[in-house]
Amino acid sequence: MAWIFLGIAGVLEIVWAAAMKQSHGFTRLMPSIVTIVAMIASFALLSVSMKTLPLGTAYTVWTGIGAVGAFLVGVLVLGEQASATRIAAAVLIVGGLVLMKLSSPA
Repeated sequence: MAWIFLGIAGVLEIVWAAAMKQSHGFTRLMPSIVTIVAMIASFALLSVSMKTLPLGTAYTVWTGIGAVGAFLVGVLVLGEQASATRIAAAVLIVGGLVLMKLSSPA
């Protein structure tokens, strides 16, 4: 169950990062509200997952999901640049996440 909570927390991290971008520095109400609600929910689920998972694993996977997900949203939705170097960096992050999952005792 901890891995499910962690995965949802990671997806919510992507949501709040994208909403924060759309909030234009918290000057737009609805994206600002989505940012804050998603942040709180993401932190709460991360906290619940840390009851079982090691700190290093949980935090690394959470930030990795958020980083790669935000990169994908930026490229696919916001039209940001997808250079070979940026794609390689995302692939390396995903590789690190897989290794963290495989090395976790929980």
